[in-house]
Order: sequence, then C-alpha cells, then structure tokens
Amino acid sequence: MSAQVEELGENRVRLTVDVSPHELEHAVEHATNDLSESVKIPGFRKGKVPTPVLISKIGKDRIWVEAVESHIGGWFWSAASRTRLRPISAPQYDFELPTTEKEPWSFSATIEVQPTPEVVDWTTLEVPRAEAEVPQELVDQELEALRQSVAELVPADDRPAKEGDTLVVDLQSPSGEAQSDTVVELGSGRLVEEIEAALIGASVGETKEVDYELADESGAAVTITVKHVNEKMLPELDDELARSASEFDTFAELKADIEGRVLAAVEEEVDAAYRTAAVDTLVTASNVQGAGPLVETRARELLDGFVRSLGRRGIEPTTYFEVTGQSPEMLIAQMQGEAARSVARELALEAVADKAGIEISDDDVKALIREQAKESGDDPDQVIADIWSHGHQESLREDLRLRAALDRLVAEVKPISLDLAEARDKLWTPDKENTEPEKKLWTPGSKEPE
Repeated sequence: MSAQVEELGENRVRLTVDVSPHELEHAVEHATNDLSESVKIPGFRKGKVPTPVLISKIGKDRIWVEAVESHIGGWFWSAASRTRLRPISAPQYDFELPTTEKEPWSFSATIEVQPTPEVVDWTTLEVPRAEAEVPQELVDQELEALRQSVAELVPADDRPAKEGDTLVVDLQSPSGEAQSDTVVELGSGRLVEEIEAALIGASVGETKEVDYELADESGAAVTITVKHVNEKMLPELDDELARSASEFDTFAELKADIEGRVLAAVEEEVDAAYRTAAVDTLVTASNVQGAGPLVETRARELLDGFVRSLGRRGIEPTTYFEVTGQSPEMLIAQMQGEAARSVARELALEAVADKAGIEISDDDVKALIREQAKESGDDPDQVIADIWSHGHQESLREDLRLRAALDRLVAEVKPISLDLAEARDKLWTPDKENTEPEKKLWTPGSKEPE
C-alpha cells in the first residue's frame, strides 16, 4: 500500500492511498464472511451461505460497501503513520466503490493535521540529572537475603516461638482430617493472620484452637499442635559466607559485586529518568501540545490496556475503583493527560529528527528485526519478509527515528544537578509576579505531575 500527500494550506492535506489487490481481496473476503453471518437466507445456516448465493441475494455492491467501510479506517491510519501525518480532525473520505479486487484501488482523505512544531535550540536547555549513588539499604538487603539462603536451623524447643522461627506442627480440621509434621515459618507472610498470631508465643507440646476467615469470607477452624521450634542461625558477614553463598572467595569481593550490580540498576533508572526529563523540558520550552483524534485514540488504548491488566490479575474495574477511591471520570482524565503528554513528546522528537536530518535506512530497520528475531528464536529472514509484505516496516522505521532523535537530544542538552535545578526553580523572576503558580518542572527522583 502506497500513499501520496498533497498540501492544501492551513494545515490541511489530502492523502491519497493506493490499496493493493491483495489487501482489497482480503477486505472482500472479510466482508463476505461477516455478511454471511448476519444475512438471513432461507435454506442456509448463518455463516454457511455460498458466496454466489450471497451475491445474488444482496448484490455485489453491498459487499463492496461493507469491505470498504470496515477497512478504510485501518488503511487510512496505516498510511498516515507511514507518511508521518498526525491528524487532528476526522478524515473526510472521497472514493468510488471498487469493481474488482484484481486491480489496485485508491481513495483519498482530506484532513487537518498537527503541524510539526518549531522547537527551541535544545543545546541551550538545562536538564536536571540525579547522581547515581548506591543506596546502602539495598546492599544490606542483598546481603541479608544471602545470609537467609544459607542459614542453618537449630532446635529452640526450650523457649516460646517468635517471629522468624520455623515450626513443625500437626494440623487437624473439625472433621477429623489430619496433616502431620507441617513446616511453617513465622513472619514469612504465608500463614493466615489468625494462625500466625496464635503461634507467636506458643511452646512445644502446646495445642491451639484457631478460628479464621477464608477468602470468600466464610469461617473455618483448625487445631494446631506445636511439635518443634527451630530458629535460624545466620552466618557472619565474612569470607566463609562469600565462599558458601557465591562464587567469590572473600567478603570484600562479594560486597563489591553486589554494589556494582546495584549501581548498574540505579544508573539505568537515572538514565531513563534523564531521557524523559530531557524530552519533557523540550516540550515545555517549545510549548508543544498534543491534540485531536490521535490523543483520543491513544487515551482509549491506554484505558483498554489498563482494564486488560486488571483482568489478568483477576480484578474487576468496580473493585479497583472501590479500593482506590478513584472514579471512572478521574481515571479517564488521567489517561487523557498521559496520552496528551505522549503525543506531545512524539511531536517534539519528530521536530528534532527533522532539524537534525535523521533518517532511518532499510538496513537499520532490518538490523532491528534481526536482533529481535534472534532473541525470540525466529527466522530473521522470514520475519523481515513477513513485515515487508504487510508494510509494517514503516512503523518500525518511525520508532527508530524517534529513538535516534531522543539519543541526539539527550547527548546535546546540558545536565545540571537536582540541587541547582531546585534552587533556580525557587528564584524570583518578573514573570512569576502576579501569575498563577506554574507546575514544578519534573525532575528525576520526583513524581511526574498528575
């Protein structure tokens, strides 16, 4: 599928899209199947109507109308993406129905588009960047996890059980069903709260009757007899721990490795936050704003994705709203805000790509596909052929172009410390006098404004 753009002035364009016979045939096939399911023809079950009978009953034009109307939107948005158009109005289509799926067919769409914004000289922008530091508490957590992994259990039957102990217990239900020598760890979060509370302070030989609530809010009971109490003996933070819990011979080497891994993770987070801050600073400085159907479409995609994520976790939307205290209107507004920010960022990066003359070759796209195919174990050549046959390479090209623009932007803005950014934000300037308070600039380490 190819497309041509004609400038009409005042940010309006006419997009002419050429649809290949293969795509047209696919649309007709879909339309025929859909009409076969919906049209009632005596003597035939739904979905089982032969195509010649369907055509004789409803006419070929009805199938063409269904094929075009059900697919023209997808053809349009695919072509708009490939030609880097960002519509801010609904397309006005102009076409004549096809007469055969054996020849190419074309249609045009007149739309108002979001012009590529004029961005400021990004090399003059100052962007806050956090210093990558190793939080000692994270290192301590890693070391404690290692100690726990090689800890030894020793008998502590001479004292009451406490949190952190591992108990051996016998369980018996009211019906008489028994389970002997069950191992439970107090404080692990795996026990029902009522049972956990009952076992804290229990001694060997002691029996507890515990009533507790199930997930469906029904009640249950169990009789628990404590047979053994064991406590964990944690090893010292020394060379012996390093040799028993890792590939290192000394504790110093072990700790240095942990600090290196933690630092690498922190640096990755700092880099990601700095990249976001760089493009957001450019968006703000250039007053770039997303608008129109693209924002609405992006908001719907975000909302649909959020609802699907709740479903995967077994959470109903009504339950989510009850637990969080958020209303559907608040969630929709949040998604629309995120969509507008997302579109504004893309517009700004597209302007950077235009100014910097960034272009992505077919070889660049194929290199990305080969890399991803290698990770997934697919045949790279087959994946490339499939993507090219469906025209999907253009969306990948645009992704790579925006990524390259972001790389260029991040490399050329000026990083400043968080302290300096905060100090400058507090400085009085004439434009702040008698004006509404502005939103504080988002910086790494702070939450993005709602």
